[in-house]
Amino acid sequence: MPQLRCVPALLLALTCGLAAASPATDLFDTVTKAVQTGYYGWSTVDRVALAQKYAPILAERCEAQAESCDYGTGRAVITDMLKELGDAHTNVRDAEAAERLAEVSQNKSVPRTGARVSRVAGGLLVVSVMPGSPAERAGVRRFDLLTQVNGEQAGTDQPIGPNEFVRLERANSPMSVSVKRAGTPERTVTLTPQNLQARDEPTLSWVGEGGRTALIQYPTFLSSDSAELFLERVGEAKRANAEALIVDLRYNGGGSLNECVAASSVFGPTIYRARFERGGFTYGGLLGDEVMSPVARMARPDWAVWKQPVAVLIGPNTASCAEVFTHYARLSGATAIGEVTRGVGNSGVNFRPLPDGGVLGLTILKAFDAADKPLPDRITPDILAPTDIAALTSTGQDTTLDAALTVLKAQVTKREAPRTEPPAPPKQGLHGN
Repeated sequence: MPQLRCVPALLLALTCGLAAASPATDLFDTVTKAVQTGYYGWSTVDRVALAQKYAPILAERCEAQAESCDYGTGRAVITDMLKELGDAHTNVRDAEAAERLAEVSQNKSVPRTGARVSRVAGGLLVVSVMPGSPAERAGVRRFDLLTQVNGEQAGTDQPIGPNEFVRLERANSPMSVSVKRAGTPERTVTLTPQNLQARDEPTLSWVGEGGRTALIQYPTFLSSDSAELFLERVGEAKRANAEALIVDLRYNGGGSLNECVAASSVFGPTIYRARFERGGFTYGGLLGDEVMSPVARMARPDWAVWKQPVAVLIGPNTASCAEVFTHYARLSGATAIGEVTRGVGNSGVNFRPLPDGGVLGLTILKAFDAADKPLPDRITPDILAPTDIAALTSTGQDTTLDAALTVLKAQVTKREAPRTEPPAPPKQGLHGN
């Protein structure tokens, strides 16, 4: 007797243990069908058996609600199921998360304060501030700690996290935030959102002795011009005669493969091979632009926009396309400094709409380099230098940046050291010795 497979709930609800047709089962069916037919990643888990395992779990949770079992219940079961799949690139996002993704990738105009935050112990760490934004005008700076927002505690295990902060921004009403900065008393400021572009662009600043090291904060590869903007910042650093470059990807969660491949080619020609279930393709980057693979393959390795010393800052919030960028930058001589990255840099996804208005991020390709060697799933830094959040917010010391400056100083000194000619060999007679 052939083994039964789970098919849509309306056809085989009893066999597969599903609840009666409902929003939850509709969502479950859509996701399981896509994962079974469209997934192509590194997971070796039996995806049909996985769906069969979680269908009865969904049925049990939906028993009381029956046909009204909601999307949230279905999403919770699907999330557990996809965790067992073991591929962090394949996941479901609700309607709100899907809208946030669209806002950035399509560069919509939305109410914002201009501060981008990450949840840490003790509050929300400001990881970037948009130039000219309400946050900048209010005196908020990168690596300030927001301990309270509208009177509620922020941070790990607190009511206010990054999602809640964005919701308050989109409500387009003034926000009262308590700001803690190293060396200054905690103060309260009011941030009034205004319509700004949803994405954050790469920004250039100067650090190190004499301010001769360029620091580019690179927040995302989602927008279709992120490589172009990065190339512009690198050009500005070159024109200002920067002696070294630091690219900060510690809070970059990824984006478009085209963009990170193109951006990484600022340091040298890049070849990226994508393999699908049925075929694949090769493309590359050259001098900061995406190019057809034959051009990049024929390019000389010394074709680079930036040839001075480079450090790339990475950490647990560095993922996906940011890991791809780091991998190729290292192949061109950059030094990766910080902590081990989140993972999934060896695959690519597309986004499929779901019945609840959310999206399914589905892994559809495996990634290889020019030698057909799989890209690493995560990046282990060349120099381990974790970002000490306590030191950052209490004394202002950025331990990861400090480590990068030390490494780059040594590299710059080595490059600038005068060359000495080796001593000439002693002259010999006509007949030798």
